[in-house]
Amino acid sequence: MSTELPDYYFRVRDNGAFVYRVDTENRQRRIEMDQIAVVNTRNGEIKPHGRRTLSDQDLSEIKTWMAARMALLAARDIDDIHRAVDYLNITAHWVQSKANEDQLEAVTDDLLLAMHDLRTVLVRKKADRLMKGRDG
Repeated sequence: MSTELPDYYFRVRDNGAFVYRVDTENRQRRIEMDQIAVVNTRNGEIKPHGRRTLSDQDLSEIKTWMAARMALLAARDIDDIHRAVDYLNITAHWVQSKANEDQLEAVTDDLLLAMHDLRTVLVRKKADRLMKGRDG
């Protein structure tokens, strides 16, 4: 673990974070965190906390964090989808080799509807991409 603390701390929340400036340069050598802003990653909004004015360095650090956060969330989204593909394959194997009639009765309709919905959306999106490629 590093002995140096970062200058900023971001407490993650839905759609953003609370931003704190970290201070250890005080008489008691305690870690103090002073909230300086609230950020919204959904719309890119950065709101100073209270009557505070954010410095250029504050804004730069916040924007850097926001870009990194958005990249991380995008990577997590695609990872979740790859996991869903794995789960579909595992489910198919379970249905074929392990499931009994009662278990199948409990899940078949829900699975069929969810797969039909997914297939419908995927086919529509694929058709849109193909038409866009043909027209563009």
